[in-house]
Amino acid sequence: MFHSTNPATGERFATHPELTADELEQKLAKAATAFDQWRRTPIAHRVTLLRAVADRYDANRESLARMATDEMGKTLKSALAEVDKCAAAFRHYADHGPAMLEPQRTELTGGGTAEVTWLPQGPVLAIMPWNFPYWQAVRFLAPTILAGNVALLKHASIVQGVAALMEEMALEAGAPEGLFQNLAIKSSAIADLIADDRIVAVTLTGSEGAGVAVAEQAGRNLKKVVLELGGSDPFIVMPSADLDAAVKAAVTGRIQNSGQSCICAKRMIVHADIYDAFLDRYAAAMRAVKAGDPTDPASDMGPLSSFEQRDTVLEQLAEAKRQGATLLFGGEKPDLPGAYLTAGILTDVPLDSPLMAEEIFGPIAMVFRAADIDDAIRIANAIPFGLGSAVWTQDEAEQDRFVRDIAAGMTAINQMLASSPEAPFGGIKRSGHGRELGPFGLHEFMNLKTVFRP
Repeated sequence: MFHSTNPATGERFATHPELTADELEQKLAKAATAFDQWRRTPIAHRVTLLRAVADRYDANRESLARMATDEMGKTLKSALAEVDKCAAAFRHYADHGPAMLEPQRTELTGGGTAEVTWLPQGPVLAIMPWNFPYWQAVRFLAPTILAGNVALLKHASIVQGVAALMEEMALEAGAPEGLFQNLAIKSSAIADLIADDRIVAVTLTGSEGAGVAVAEQAGRNLKKVVLELGGSDPFIVMPSADLDAAVKAAVTGRIQNSGQSCICAKRMIVHADIYDAFLDRYAAAMRAVKAGDPTDPASDMGPLSSFEQRDTVLEQLAEAKRQGATLLFGGEKPDLPGAYLTAGILTDVPLDSPLMAEEIFGPIAMVFRAADIDDAIRIANAIPFGLGSAVWTQDEAEQDRFVRDIAAGMTAINQMLASSPEAPFGGIKRSGHGRELGPFGLHEFMNLKTVFRP
């Protein structure tokens, strides 16, 4: 049995039954049957379904958003924005996806042509986290529908209400039975699921440990896997930067979703010439962040997703101080009933500290002083993660240097890093491999078939 607990109040408000072995088998059988039909469905019909699903998200945006707020604590305004972003993603693949699937022909030097065509492969299993419960899943679902594959979602245990609503939206839009199914199962069932011959590929967004386990199982069964395993993104500020804009983005980047975002700016690396000025402004802005009722528009952030998640962050802060870091302020439990934590700043974190190899999933920033651009890049790369990054400089030569030398899958220049349906999303190193979104995300789980013609 899974439980929905409101982290803003601690109140348990719903329960969701776990699938039995027989029920899971029935869903796998439905997925296989649905794929045999859906793979032959004209692309124009798939596009029609994508638009219909987007319409359902628009029509139900308030109730969808409220479920995310109630289950994992994000502010209602951010939940509404997430639902809208999902609708936009469905429409993006409806509008632009067919062109991404057009065959590509090449003239061969020996005569004739080689044609590359994209074909669906079968049921794809998605293992998704709670922090962006709709968006993380839609990043996989929208291209899966267009590709002609079918989707099986194993969502996080604390957002089973969201998972059920997502399946409901697809069915209401006219999705064939079995095309998209929510699997209310525990993590212990994943290995056997990956081994099932009907599952052709796996995508996971989650922790490094979960990624290692899933990659091992996928490898044993010779199945394609895409992994997005989070990170500890650097946010570099150089002397030529617009300091006010950089500070504002650094605050938003660290507290959005209560700091529970894989591409949150987590490590602020600031050039020595402007370090003091940046830290003064940044500290003042972070002190002013208001944690409160996520349904109140005046709240800058809601609670963390659970009391367990808050305890994890508190343990990381205690360990950071033992390792020699300074907690300037924050990281406290406010006088509120839920899993709240105040925004805070850590300085003097030793570069050889174990904390550097961890991701703080909460509204706590680490601020570092860099002597020059070489030092900034060294600090940025001195961790095992490589998901995103942001750099603030007006110097084009410095911009080019950062793009070339920061070891990450993504770099934002003079803006906060964010995901978009149009652009590929993913990382390198211990942040995983493969890409979501854009044409690359569409093609990840398709068969690139080469056809030779005279």
